Amino acid sequence: MAENLPPPTPAPAEAAPPAAGASRPAGRGRRALPYLLAAPAWLWLALFFLVPICSMLSISLMSGDLYQGYVLTWEFGNYADAVATYWRQLARSLAYGGCATLLCLAVGYPVAYWIAFRGGAYKNTYLLLLLLPMFVSFVLRTISWKALLADEGVVLGPLKDIGLLPEAAHVLNTAPAVVLGLAYNFLPFMVLPVYAVLERMDHRVVEAAQDLYAGRVRAFVSVVLPMSLPGVFAGVIMTFIPTSADYINAQVLGGAHNTMVGKIIESQYLVNNAYPMAAAITFVLMAVLLAGIFSYARALGTEQVMEVQAR
Repeated sequence: MAENLPPPTPAPAEAAPPAAGASRPAGRGRRALPYLLAAPAWLWLALFFLVPICSMLSISLMSGDLYQGYVLTWEFGNYADAVATYWRQLARSLAYGGCATLLCLAVGYPVAYWIAFRGGAYKNTYLLLLLLPMFVSFVLRTISWKALLADEGVVLGPLKDIGLLPEAAHVLNTAPAVVLGLAYNFLPFMVLPVYAVLERMDHRVVEAAQDLYAGRVRAFVSVVLPMSLPGVFAGVIMTFIPTSADYINAQVLGGAHNTMVGKIIESQYLVNNAYPMAAAITFVLMAVLLAGIFSYARALGTEQVMEVQAR
């Protein structure tokens, strides 16, 4: 009986373990892939952001004039002179930018909320209508506000005719005119980030809050507003920086008594050819804006914003 049994099948040979360094090239390549993909962006930032910033920094520390040339003498006094001479324009720019940002938030948040929650199938149409003025030149849009706010324009003229405003009332060449122009031109920069966050929000969360006997106001304050903080954070930054540095609105709508620091920088560069002073004012404005942004982020709580966004 034992002789008729088939011979035992040999056990399959175990595969030889891979060499210790065989998977390292693939692993290294996989780890290096994100850096290779980001390399063009870093190169772009280095060439068109870092290099110009360093160049401007060196110009701000120069001394001399246009005829004899400018020499790098590490003249830090340019910064003190810039602050001492133009602190009023700097403060005015920050005040106008802050007021315009608050106005954009007060108007833009309800607009973004309504489009996100009530827009229905026409959301893209409403967004197109919001962005439609952006297809027109920035200068033309500002000049149109000059015609709109004229003493006998389509707004003040009828109000004066029916006696609601005195004949001497005017808006042009005042601070409110500049703030209104800034808020109008940069309103989409506030609406779009807030809308993007509200659009991704799960509406069932709001319905659940209402099912738990929370009214509309309580549901908005406790659910919608905290979840929309990332959009508000981005919208405020995207609005405050350009409105504070703008000078077209102040020049067209504000007149000579409402000059912003952007106009000073433009005049120092293109009219007076005082390049070190212009560069110093630019860096002072940049430092103040960065300090304001960091203070705003700390007050709002960036960790809380990131936690809400992660949810």
